[in-house]
This record gives sequence, structure tokens and C-alpha cells, in this order.
Amino acid sequence: MDVLLSWRPSKKDLAEVLLIGLALPLYYLVRGSAHERVSEALVRGSQLIRLERNLGIFWEADLQRYILSYNWLVELLNGIYLYGHLPVIGALAVWLYFWHRPQYLLMRNAFLISGGIGLIIYVLFPVAPPRFLPEWGFVDTVFKQYDTGRPLTPAFFTNEYAAVPSLHFGWNLLAGVAIWLASRHLALRFFAVFMSVAMFATIILTANHYFLDAAAGLGAVAVGMAIAVGVRSLVGHYRSAGLWRSLPGANAWKSWVYWLCGVADPSERTPARGAA
Repeated sequence: MDVLLSWRPSKKDLAEVLLIGLALPLYYLVRGSAHERVSEALVRGSQLIRLERNLGIFWEADLQRYILSYNWLVELLNGIYLYGHLPVIGALAVWLYFWHRPQYLLMRNAFLISGGIGLIIYVLFPVAPPRFLPEWGFVDTVFKQYDTGRPLTPAFFTNEYAAVPSLHFGWNLLAGVAIWLASRHLALRFFAVFMSVAMFATIILTANHYFLDAAAGLGAVAVGMAIAVGVRSLVGHYRSAGLWRSLPGANAWKSWVYWLCGVADPSERTPARGAA
């Protein structure tokens, strides 16, 4: 609380708000615009199911059937799917930003990169989620409970055929990694694991994703994390080696380069701003 009370907004803070405030709506707007190739998405969804059958991992419908008779569990899973994703990630982002800035910057870039990867796949290869294929035994539990596919989400932000990759799982996993890196507290680390495992179970049992969707989500965030770590390491090396000091006007722009590349600028890491 002392950190928040002593905090005074800076240009970097405003830039951060603008970056996230523009990137997130743009992500959902582009994602929502790629929803018209319905027949293609349905065919690709059936093909994905056949691939899982050939691999011997098509268990989603059977697993969902086991929990449908437990209404309290279905409602809990629906709630986790809808409200255990962006609201939780948003709260964690605030916590990381004020108290663990290096981890925040790294995860921010990993989120943005993996989101870009996801958008490319959503646009080029739309895939229908299991809930749109009831002939395979799936039930859309979220629609059944809320009488709408995604409450609180404008229609133009919604793409019902963006099953692959599952960033619902991938981004929760990425947030869990951020918590793990930022804190050694046992309860927080337990929550980091729980939020990832719970979302994995939720996307499967609510018929919103396939197992291979989760694997693709893991791959997208792994690539995003690898690029973010690589860029941060490269820029950090240039900083520690002092290779920019001789460049004209370096002091004027280097802190912004650090910010964009996920490197916490030592000159901005005051006790009031907090960093792990």
C-alpha cells in the first residue's frame, strides 16, 4: 500500500497504459473480425478431433460427460472460464507492475508476442471449438448457463472460431510463470500452479477447447517467452557493456528502448516504484 500511496505517474506509466489500452482492444477486434468462415472452421474442428482420435487422446467428450451431472461443478467451471482469465491476469499485472517491475516487463512482451502469434493463426486457420460440434457428444455449458456465449463481451470482439491456440490456457500459464518468478511465497506459488491447472481443466470440461488447443497455446506462449527473454538479454548486454554511450543522444532514447524491450531501467527503480 505504501508503494501506491507514494507513486507519482510518469511518462513511462502513461505509455504503458496506452500500450496495453490499445493492444488489448486491437487484439480482440482483429480476433473478432475473423469469424465468418464458419464451414471451414467446422471442418477443421472435425479434422482436429480425428487427429486426436488417431493419437489416442480424444478424451474431451468422455471427461465432460462425467461432470455434467454435478451442477455446482459445472457452474464453478463456467465461472472460472469467464472470470478467471482476463480479470485475474489484469489484477496480477497491476501487482507485478508496482512491486515486481522486471517480471512485469518480461511478461508484458511475452503476452504481446504470443497474442500476435495467436492472431495470425486465428485469421489464417479458424477452428471451431468442441461446443459447436454436439454430434461428437459435446455440450456448451457456458451458453446453457448464461444464455449467451460470452457475457460482458461485445459481439464485435468475439470470435467463436478461435479454438487454436488456446490463449485462455496459455496466458494463464504465462501469468503463473510471472508469479513464480516474482515471489518465493508458498501461497502465491501454489496459486500460480493452481490458476494454470484450473484453466486447463476448465477449457476442456466446458467444451471450449481440445487438448491440442492447449498444446498450441503452450507453444505460442513458449515462443513469446523465448523471444522476450532473448530480446531482453541482448539489450541488457548492450546496456551492461556500455555500447550505446558513444551514440549521439543515447541518453534521450535508451530508457525508452529498455522499456520496449522489457529491460528495467536502473535509473527508474526507486523504492517507491518497487521491483523484485
